[in-house]
Amino acid sequence: MSAVETINFTRGVPALESFPTTDLIQCSAAALAANGDAMLQYGPSAGLAPLRAWLADWQGVKPEQVLTGNGSLELVEFLCTALLKPGDVVFTENPSYDRAITLFRRHGLTVIGVPLEADGPNIDALEKLLTQHKPKLFYVIPDFQNPSGATCSGAKRRAIAEIAKKHELLLLEDAPYRMLRYRGAQEPTLFSLVPERTLHMTSFTKLIAPGVRLGFMMGDAAVLAKIGKVAEDTYISPGYFAHGVTLEWLKAGKLAPQIEKLKALYAPRLDACLAALDKYIPDAVATRPDGGFFLSLTLPQGVSTTDLRAAAAKRNLNLADGLAFFPQGGGERFLRLPFCALTPAQIDEGIRRLAECVRDVRGK
Repeated sequence: MSAVETINFTRGVPALESFPTTDLIQCSAAALAANGDAMLQYGPSAGLAPLRAWLADWQGVKPEQVLTGNGSLELVEFLCTALLKPGDVVFTENPSYDRAITLFRRHGLTVIGVPLEADGPNIDALEKLLTQHKPKLFYVIPDFQNPSGATCSGAKRRAIAEIAKKHELLLLEDAPYRMLRYRGAQEPTLFSLVPERTLHMTSFTKLIAPGVRLGFMMGDAAVLAKIGKVAEDTYISPGYFAHGVTLEWLKAGKLAPQIEKLKALYAPRLDACLAALDKYIPDAVATRPDGGFFLSLTLPQGVSTTDLRAAAAKRNLNLADGLAFFPQGGGERFLRLPFCALTPAQIDEGIRRLAECVRDVRGK
């Protein structure tokens, strides 16, 4: 391996070799032949009707309980416009997905972080915050959380569901990594526990490719209709072409084998990441996820993420800004490590360089 190769521990992108390109070429032709007029025309903002029907059947809901979009983050944007107003309070986990925090702030919302532990949000802290604020929304990523890698325990999911009922709190459950579990038992979704208080979102970005731009939201049909009206006023309808191709791919039975392919590809990369951390930076406190795209670590005392990023740049190692994941400050020693787009050899080399940077910063 070249010593000057740039290694990117920045964005949570899929591996290029994970894309089912050949299948999508074939599905594109088949989809156009079977459903070309509908795919190429304007249509309802909720999405291509046969796709919504397939998704509804897959998830065990009615088609009117499914709203599709060009990726799930866009649906968060529409939700903010439809359901919230400037000054409203929104809870997130602390840390949380930086782009969601950015969207909430763009809409003039007050973002309050609920401390996140290894097994999910701190329930005592959540209940205390609810005595001080009346949030309109609690945005949570229960499975292999971005950025921490943490998974919410079943007990905490049930506690959050009861709190949502008690306080009439709307939960926005973001679950793009849920199907990428490499080991361990799956926990129930918040949507399954408290469907009347939950909007559940997921995406095919991590399962097929970002380019398909297909996310969807499930929940109360009336609430989704409000969000869908904002979508209609924004772009009339989402990208039916990509959605039609994805539908053909799903109908061809490609999803289950693709998930197994991804697990086989990514699980060794997670293992390589954990092994390298144990080998090179044993005093850093790392999360040990059972799936997903990320793990995170708390850097050793005296090592800030800001200083570490500066040192890393000199070694052709790119790191994300940990501060961006904390809505109210903090995260000075927090580092997110996305591992899926790197080979095990690149991961080992990247963390070896990271350890050198830690020593550099400590030696200042």
